[in-house]
Formats: sequence, C-alpha cells, structure tokens
Amino acid sequence: MARNIPKNTEKTKERNPSQPISFDFNIKKILQSEQLHFVLGILFILLGIFMFFSFSSHLFTGDADQSEVEDELQSSIEPLKKQPKNPFGLYGAKLAHLLLFRLFGWSAFLLVPILLIAGYKLSFKKEILPLEKLTWQSLFYMIWLSTFLGFFVFMLEAEEKWSNLCGGIGYFINEYLYGFIGWASFFVISFVLIVFVVYYYKVDTSSFATNETEEDVALATPESETAEENIAEAKNIKRVRANFETILAEEEPEEELAIDREDNFDEANIRPFLPPIVETPSAKSNNSNKGAVALTIENSDDIPEVIEDFEDDAPMLEINESVNDELVKKFGLYDPMLDLPHYKYPILDLMKEYDMGKPNVSQEELKANSDKIVETLANYGIGIASIKATIGPTVTLYEIIPDAGVRISKIKNLEDDIALSLAALGIRIIAPIPGKGTIGIEVPNKNREMVPVKMVIGSEKFQKSTAELPIVLGKTISNDIFITDLAKMPHLLMAGATGQGKSVGLNMILTSLLYKKHPSQLKFVLVDPKKVELTLFNKIERHFLAMLPNAAEAIITDTKKVVHTLNSLCIEMDNRYNLLKDAGCRNLKEYNVKFVNRRLNPDKGHYFMPYIVLIIDELADLMMTAGKDVEQPIARLAQLARAIGIHLVVATQRPSVNVITGTIKANFPARLSFKVTSKIDSRTILDTGGAEQLVGQGDMLLSMGSDIIRLQCAFVDTPEVEDVCEFIGNQQGYDSAYMLPEFEGESEGGGSEKSDFDPSNRDQFFDEAARLIVTHQQGSTSLIQRRLKLGYNRAGRLIDQLEAAGIVGQFEGSKAREVLIKDMETLERHLKSL
Repeated sequence: MARNIPKNTEKTKERNPSQPISFDFNIKKILQSEQLHFVLGILFILLGIFMFFSFSSHLFTGDADQSEVEDELQSSIEPLKKQPKNPFGLYGAKLAHLLLFRLFGWSAFLLVPILLIAGYKLSFKKEILPLEKLTWQSLFYMIWLSTFLGFFVFMLEAEEKWSNLCGGIGYFINEYLYGFIGWASFFVISFVLIVFVVYYYKVDTSSFATNETEEDVALATPESETAEENIAEAKNIKRVRANFETILAEEEPEEELAIDREDNFDEANIRPFLPPIVETPSAKSNNSNKGAVALTIENSDDIPEVIEDFEDDAPMLEINESVNDELVKKFGLYDPMLDLPHYKYPILDLMKEYDMGKPNVSQEELKANSDKIVETLANYGIGIASIKATIGPTVTLYEIIPDAGVRISKIKNLEDDIALSLAALGIRIIAPIPGKGTIGIEVPNKNREMVPVKMVIGSEKFQKSTAELPIVLGKTISNDIFITDLAKMPHLLMAGATGQGKSVGLNMILTSLLYKKHPSQLKFVLVDPKKVELTLFNKIERHFLAMLPNAAEAIITDTKKVVHTLNSLCIEMDNRYNLLKDAGCRNLKEYNVKFVNRRLNPDKGHYFMPYIVLIIDELADLMMTAGKDVEQPIARLAQLARAIGIHLVVATQRPSVNVITGTIKANFPARLSFKVTSKIDSRTILDTGGAEQLVGQGDMLLSMGSDIIRLQCAFVDTPEVEDVCEFIGNQQGYDSAYMLPEFEGESEGGGSEKSDFDPSNRDQFFDEAARLIVTHQQGSTSLIQRRLKLGYNRAGRLIDQLEAAGIVGQFEGSKAREVLIKDMETLERHLKSL
C-alpha cells in the first residue's frame, strides 16, 4: 500500500498536532552526553597507546623509514617505493618523525601520559592524577628537556647521529642562544628550570632557616635553685606540646560535612584512638625537609602564625610577655590531660563484628525498577533522556534527566503512581537534586543493609578527623560514611515517631564523642525524662558527666531538676562570657589557646574550659509539664551558647508546633528527622515534606541549611554502649562529676515568697477562695471562676496571692496546683497568722 505524502506540511501539522515532525538537533545536549564523553575517552586512550608504540618503534626503525616519510611528505600522490618498518605503518612513522625528529625528541614521550589520563577521566569519571597539573608540568618539561639535551647535541656536533635525542626545537634554540652568549647558554637553560620549580611548586626558602630546636632552647635555660624549675625538662615540654597540637592548629575552613568513601577498613592497621595531632605552622616549616606538603596561603601577609598575635593588644588583657615566656620555659604548656594521665581511649574491639554478607541489591532488581520508572513516566507522556542508579544501604537513588520541555512539577505529582508501579513503600522524589541538573527518585531496597558501628567508628576518616566535636552518623545513599562536627552545627534538633531510631541516634552521637575526646575536653549534661534510655552512661559519671551540686544522680530525670539544670547552664554560660571578656577572646577555642600558653592567670578565676553537650531525650514531656520554664532557658542557650562551647542535642517523638515552638526552632539550624507519621510533622521539623516517606529503622533526613541529606543511621547495640561505658568507668576518674553553678529556684512550694505576702492588699474574696481550694483540694483558677463568679484575671490574681501566702504550690503547666494545706482547721489557723 502506497504511503500518501501531503503536499502542504504546515496544514498537516495543524490537523495532527499530537505527532509533530521535528528535526531539532541539540548540539549542547550532544556535547554533554555521557556516551560522547565515554567514546572520546576511549579514543584518547587508544591514541596514547598508538603514540607510545609508534615512538618506541621509531627509536629503532626511524633511520630506515626516514626516506619514505620524507618522500611521502613532499608528494602524497605517488605511491611509496617500500613500506615503512614501523608496526603502525606510514601514519605511525609520520607521527613519530614529526614529534621526535622534527620537534621535541625523546621528551615527546611525555605526551603519552596526558592522553591516557585524560581518556581515563573522560570515560570512567575518575582521576588517577591531577590532569591539569600533569599537563602543565609535562608541557614545560617536554620543551625544557628538549632544549637541555639539545645543548649537548649542539656542542658535540652530533646532530646527524643524535637528532632524535633533542628534536629540532631543542637544537635550534641552542643554536640561537650560542650565537649570543656561547657556552653561557647552559646557565640560562638551568636558570629557567630553577625559576619554574620555585614559582610552580612554591618553594619557601625560609623552611631551611631553622636555627634551634625545642630541646636546644630548653637545655640552654639556666638552672634555678627552686625545685619547680625541674619540671622544665626538654622531653616534658615536647610531650606536652604534642598533646596540644590540635588546640594550637589554625582554624580550618568550615566544612558542612566530611565523607569517607572507604566502605571497608583493616582493623589491624587502625592506630590507637588518640586525639588528632595537627601540625602547627611552625612545625610544618620545620618538617618541610622531610617531604611534608607545605600549606600555602594566598594572603599570608595578613594572617598571623598563632592566634595570640591578635590578642596581645586587647585592652582587657594585661600580660607581661616576658613572664609568660618564662612560665612556658619553666613548666611547659598547660596540659589538662595530665589530670588523668593514664586515661585510655575506648578500643575498637568493644564493638561487635557483623557479617555483612552479599550485596543487598541485585542487577535484576535495579533493571526492573528502572524499567518500571521509565514505563510509568512514559504512560503520562514524559520521556526520559537518561537514568542512572546509585546504590545505598537502605535506598537506591535513580537520577533521571527528562526530555526537554517537561515540567518538574509534573514528575513530582506522580510520586504515588511511581510507588504503585514499584510496589514499594517510601518513594521520595527530589526535583531537582541540588547542584545537579537531574531529578532524583529514591526507592527502598528489598533487602536493606545494616551499617555496623564498628565500620563507621573504625573508618580512617573518622579517626583522622580534626573536628572539635566529630560525630559519625552512618552512611549516605551513595554508601559514603558521613561525618560532621557538632561544634559547627552548632545545635541539633532530632525528631521521629516511636521506634524509628532516635535513641540509637543519640547513642551514636555519644559513642562518637567518647571515642574521640578526653574527659578533660568534654562534659555531658544528660536529661532523660523517660528514665531508662540514658542510664547506661551512669558509669562514666566521674569522667564525662556534669551535674548540679548536691544532686543525687548525674542523669536528670525529674522535671523540677531539669529546670534548675537548664538555668544553671545559663549561669555557666554567663560566667564563661565574663571570662572571655576579661581575656579579650571571641570564642572558647581562642580562650583555651591562651590558657594553654599560660597567658591567663588562674588566680583571677581563669581555667581550662571543656566543651559541654546538653542532651535532652524527650522534649515533649518537658514542654507538657514545665512549658515556658523549659522553653526560655533552652532558647537562650541556643541563641548564645555556641561561642563558649555549650551545644544542644534535643530529641522528641512528637514534632508538633507546641513542642518545637518558633523560638526553639529558629535557633536550631541543624535538624535530623527519622520517620514521622504525617507530612505536617515533617514540615514542622524540616520545613519540607519527605520524612513521612522514610522506611524506618534508622532511615533519616539531615537538614543543614538548604541541603537535605538522606542517611542510614549506624546501629549501635545496647551491650556495645555498656561495654564502652564499662571500659571508661573502670579507669581512674575525677573525684566527682563536673559541677555546674548552683541555682536556687524562685519558689519551692511558695515558702520563699511568703514573706512578700501583703495582707492589707489581699482581695476581699481571699479567705473565701482559700476555703474553697482547701475544701476541694484542687488549686485551679477555673474552680474559683465558676464558684465565686469572677473573671479570669481576678481569679488569676487570687491564685497568685494564695501561692504567696503558702496555701497552694507553684505553677506546673497543665496540671492543677498542689494544695499545701490539707484541712480546714489548719487553714483557719494559717489565715489568723496572716
């Protein structure tokens, strides 16, 4: 049957708009395609191999092929008299003749690694060596080496025999230089190499100018007649200084997150858990002869070597520099770790070894899911240009690039349809993925992979982390270990329904810090209204916990004591800010650096300040029972406490607006959400949906600023936490827990305000309201309103007067006030005494 081709194509297009005839040729899209990059990469690799063997053959067959190549270059029409001996034929011989004989000589071999590494990077998206740096170095050394070898070829007049050694460029450069300066051209060539090395590798000659070592300075100090000078031994100074290299290190650029891409680790090669040692700028320069990479700073003239140089002119700090130098030479740097000199960090063997087994996702599952996604979108007229899968421990991320002209909102609205086609729970669509031109579809794996705590704690990235308060949470959807710094967050708000992993997440944070910090550097304030979640950490009371004076237990479970503890932390915060003000410092790190360098006088109240981490396991219960009494100090700490080293981790299972109020939420930029029950709860904690689509059991979303990261929390079992606490608790500790400032409540049952009661100013219904309250044994404002027929404001004033008179107790949130007087006879005697 013949096909009828319409003459007027425009009319046909109008009659059938659903099938337009398009000849759109998108050059930009073709150039950005993965297929083109892969093909070009393979082409570069093959070209590099072709070039290497052509050059190698030319070293042996170049003389024999030279006449054929010269004839072919002069006249490419006439056929060759005989075939070249180069294994790659005429074109291999021509390429080798051009690059080796006529241009660069043997140094042309440096083009080969450029092509191989560029091709590998294009095809496989991995970089063996820095391509840009390698290219510039190879091009320079190729020209310079040709010139250097050309000097000897020219001076020995061996161009006929050794022309391949230097090539035409090297020979003619030397011929030109010799016409001007003769033999001195060798010094010019050498000088060019020196200039390149100095400026390209940024060689700093000051690193060779060290005069005295620390031991020489210490041994040169004159002996003193006092016994205290014996502490100034050189070995002790060096040991103390080594323990505090982390404090003296320069401030590193803030990193939102640090990822370890090594999933496996060798336990035998893991070093003992010690505080990370980072070299100071002076140490770096001293060690530069040993091959260490020197840090180069663009504006080094504006940056001092140590923080103290900024602080010397502070008006609040009156210090005699010579005295401080004397103290450091006498006693060395102050070392708070010497309070517990034999403390040992927890070892990795305390964690369980889990059999990870086979990969949790098969090729068949990946192919089936991708086909269903493409098919579902095609049913709604959405074409897919490409799709890529990234396998994680819990979910697999499918990145798709839709065809041009497809609205993102159209794909976002198909979330439920895709979930139906995949028969999976917890489909989450990210449209678009931040920083990429793709749309992400997260599909839960049929067989989830557990992330054991031993794997993440034992990772090299975590052990070598130089963060102030490093915490490792688990793995990302790309199977990378996720590490972040609590001090940079600076506070963390956690939420999630019951049984979704909040307590495991808190244990993971605590375990991370216990593995990295010394008891002198960190203290915990643990608030556990549920009374059973954090009791495991009672054993480390004398090492890591902080508490109120005269408190029975370090872990706070009573609501009244929680209010007192929060207010005590506010007092501690104010005291620390006063000390920072006197020291002329802006944050805790600068202050501790000064104290370690003995620039602050302990007689004036200065001391080494440890970090304090407040952990609240269930905020909803505290907000229900104490309300504003809890909200106000938490908000105040969240607003101000980051600079003086107090950080908050607050968890709740009910992320509603009356629990996570606007005041609290505004001061917690970092939020961590496990699975919640509704989209409203997700929006409350993360300001966006998605947490209701999680699959539970440690699956979580971490929001830090504008980015939201999906993680699988590492699993730390209760026996593992017990073993870690047992290991620490069995060691020598301090005499007691870290004592917080004492706080006296405003009212304990009305007794403290009884003296402020003014009988002459009491309400005329005061006696009648008191009898009513005692009769019903219910301290309620609404009861006084109903029975005495008064307004709310007057009934409220009556309750306040009854509290001041000691008849009812203090306000307890939604609960009725406690009635302190139990019978009418006692009330009548009390009223007469008033």
